[in-house]
Amino acid sequence: MVKNFSRDHFFYKAKKNGHLARSFYKLQEADQKFKLLKPDLRILDLGCAPGSWIEYCLEKVGTRGYIMGIDRIAPDRIFPGVDIILEDIHNVQPERLLAMEPPFDLILSDMAPDTTGSPSVDSYRSYELSMIALKFTDRLLKEEGNFLCKIFQGQDFKHFLDEVKTRFRRALTFKPKASKKASREVYIVGINKRP
Repeated sequence: MVKNFSRDHFFYKAKKNGHLARSFYKLQEADQKFKLLKPDLRILDLGCAPGSWIEYCLEKVGTRGYIMGIDRIAPDRIFPGVDIILEDIHNVQPERLLAMEPPFDLILSDMAPDTTGSPSVDSYRSYELSMIALKFTDRLLKEEGNFLCKIFQGQDFKHFLDEVKTRFRRALTFKPKASKKASREVYIVGINKRP
């Protein structure tokens, strides 16, 4: 019963407050804990649908900030002033974005694979998406910029965390309260990209 209450609590909280999804509160908690967002930031949101992270970012960065989202499906809401690229992340080259926009201050990734029901397959596919997001930080994230990325726990989790550690001065793991307790998702936070 407690597990269902936890799931329902954030689901109904999001509906009550007019947010697109419970994931709004995942980013909110990460921001409160790690101070990731502030006015005027340039943000890249990978796996941006349904748009709840864009909602939160818009509240924090203000009118002088900039947000670009990438997903193969459109967000559930139109966000004026936010650039959305509707494309599979596997087909997006960072160099193309660099030609469009200067580097970002923060890269977010809430990407998740289409799940198969096999924990080993799903965790590996999540690892692959997380590595794509991390490679985006190599080309598109400013020095001293920050990174927040979802990954499913599995045999490649430690390797991904080690890769984040090589690129950022601090690398931390984080499980938001809004994550379902049965979920194997965890977030890696990279603080201050190394030169």
